[in-house]
Amino acid sequence: MTTSRRRSLSTARTGTTTGPARVTVDLDQGGDIINRHVYGHFAEHLGRCIYGGFFVGEDSEIPNTRGIRDDVVAALRALDIPNLRWPGGCFADEYHWKDGIGPREQRPRMVNSHWGDVVEDNSFGTHEFMDLVELLGTEAYVNGNVGSGTVQEMSEWIEYLTRDDDSPMAALRRANGRDEPWKVPFFGIGNETWGCGGNMRADEYAALARQYSTFVRDHAGNTVTRIAAGSHDGDLGWTEELMRVFGDSLEKSPERRPGPFQAISLHYYTMTGPWEDKGSATEFTEDEWYLALSRAAHLDELLTRHSTVMDRYDPYRTVGLVLDEWGTWWNVEPGTNPGFLYQQNTLRDALVASVHFDAFHRHADRLLMANIAQTVNVLQAMILTDPDSGALVLTPTYHVFAMNTGHHDAAALPVHVSLPEEPRTVDGRELPLLSASASTKDGRALVSLSNLDASEPRTVVLDLRGAEVTAHTGRVLAAESTAAHNTPEVPEAVAPRELTAIRPHEHGLEIDLPAASYATVELTLG
Repeated sequence: MTTSRRRSLSTARTGTTTGPARVTVDLDQGGDIINRHVYGHFAEHLGRCIYGGFFVGEDSEIPNTRGIRDDVVAALRALDIPNLRWPGGCFADEYHWKDGIGPREQRPRMVNSHWGDVVEDNSFGTHEFMDLVELLGTEAYVNGNVGSGTVQEMSEWIEYLTRDDDSPMAALRRANGRDEPWKVPFFGIGNETWGCGGNMRADEYAALARQYSTFVRDHAGNTVTRIAAGSHDGDLGWTEELMRVFGDSLEKSPERRPGPFQAISLHYYTMTGPWEDKGSATEFTEDEWYLALSRAAHLDELLTRHSTVMDRYDPYRTVGLVLDEWGTWWNVEPGTNPGFLYQQNTLRDALVASVHFDAFHRHADRLLMANIAQTVNVLQAMILTDPDSGALVLTPTYHVFAMNTGHHDAAALPVHVSLPEEPRTVDGRELPLLSASASTKDGRALVSLSNLDASEPRTVVLDLRGAEVTAHTGRVLAAESTAAHNTPEVPEAVAPRELTAIRPHEHGLEIDLPAASYATVELTLG
């Protein structure tokens, strides 16, 4: 995080315009760096995310490496995923890590009471997860147990993972087959402690966060970013209570590393109905299309509000904000276990993701990390695996992540959107039907464009200022219907293709976007 501009990179509707929509990009004014960790992922012991998703066991006919599916690893490596959060979620606060080490046949079983009330055999534990992290070439975000665990248990886990001498936990790790310590750059101090993680009050948890964080130590050169379990949606009081922990002890200096924790989390899910009936993943009306996108776009306001609370205590933004659960949450697919949260993934989910990413880019000054829920077979997944055939399907959301890799660790650019029409009013809020963001890195710029209009294509003028553009390429994600989705039988119903409708314009480029589409344009700068 930096001490530069506050919200100055916002994509804003600057007024109506005649003719096509206009997206103005100042190519020479790169600002805050978009942390690659905002493209993070989440794997919980929930449904078929771990078992049957990532992990099939060494005896499976599905090609695997030490029980971890090779095709899942290959698909995620193609996304350059920066981090993976594990083991929860709600599961984290009933998980006792020592049950998941040692010979698998000797590991005790437990009941996964949150997700399906199934028996967990602990065959996928610490060593398996860290093996997965290494196979993926990513970084570990481990979530500790505050709800039913102890300070000692959490302290010993970080010692087991990261210490390299002959300490008791390092010796235990070696006895279990791992000589060298792992690197664990991110550690969560509980999860949703206002709910499934203990039903605590904010002041109760704030005291525990101080205590537990103190004992999550930096061992052997491993520097841990400790992430306190924050609020959800618009609960600003919880965020304020955590920020009070710092008080006057947080020096008004950007050089200081804050303590006892360095970041706080936030959770926000997109749905179109009440908790009891969240809406169907694949059968929805046009009004529900716009409602979902409006609620996704509302995240921008929530990030601003939570950041503003944090600014009062931390004006130099040394404390990070971590959106470590986000995504769509629909009713489960008919005939599946309600506790497994298995849902399909349509073009609508893809545009929910693209709208989120635009907000992430605008909040690069405070947002340290984000983790979509979840990576495989659960909620807004990247990958779906068929339980019968074992076939793997890449979802529309996967393709949005793939199209955005150029934004990783790039400098956010100022982007201003002008539309020829008034925004649509949805759910009491204005929803502009074009969303955009841009970044620059290594002599290139990447512009993201989302046409949120469910039925009408749109022509967009890219007004490119401040640098010469010597070449351009484009990709677009669209489909025959807003509810289009991929299946083992039709795996590319929603897949990116070359964007050919790009023409020179006196101000830069003119682009035709299909209805309900997401596009990226890569620019080579002279």
